[in-house]
Amino acid sequence: MTALVTSPPALEPVTLAEARAHLRVTATAEDALIERLVAAARAEVERLTRRALIRQGWRLYLDGWPPGRAVRFPVAPVVSVESLTVYDDDGMPVLLPVGAYTPRLNSEPPGLSVAVGAGGLAPNGIEIDFTAGYGAAADDVPEPLRQAVLLLAGFWFERREGLAEAGSPQGLGLPGALAALISGYRRVRL
Repeated sequence: MTALVTSPPALEPVTLAEARAHLRVTATAEDALIERLVAAARAEVERLTRRALIRQGWRLYLDGWPPGRAVRFPVAPVVSVESLTVYDDDGMPVLLPVGAYTPRLNSEPPGLSVAVGAGGLAPNGIEIDFTAGYGAAADDVPEPLRQAVLLLAGFWFERREGLAEAGSPQGLGLPGALAALISGYRRVRL
């Protein structure tokens, strides 16, 4: 299974003004750095929680159907399934009709069930396009996750050398409070 972002989020869950206020920065000289840190912090929070914060497009590639034809999405929350394409023996794409699969978007983990008889046995012969994220606006993201982005961006802003801080989780240079903020949102890999 391989999953790629096909359309990144249109905005960050934290505005530049919010990040500047959090950092107590009034000058604009470091705005570009702050924006990069916010984007990196959002990506890290998404990686740690396996959640998409702001609405974004994804494509999941599968070599074959999982047991029971129950596909699990690698991120949550999933808003919609745009298409499910399988490739026939000649390598030609076949778009499966909506009735050939049943999305389970509100389950944990989100996924879909595929009807028996749907093709897709070639390597990367199954492509599922879906949209994930809490919403299109920053206010749609749960406040603890927004705060985690601010905390991590601020932590990196103050420690630009990138050295791991003693006592941080796994020595990754992450603030200890980050774990508390994201704990209720972490998705466990099975």
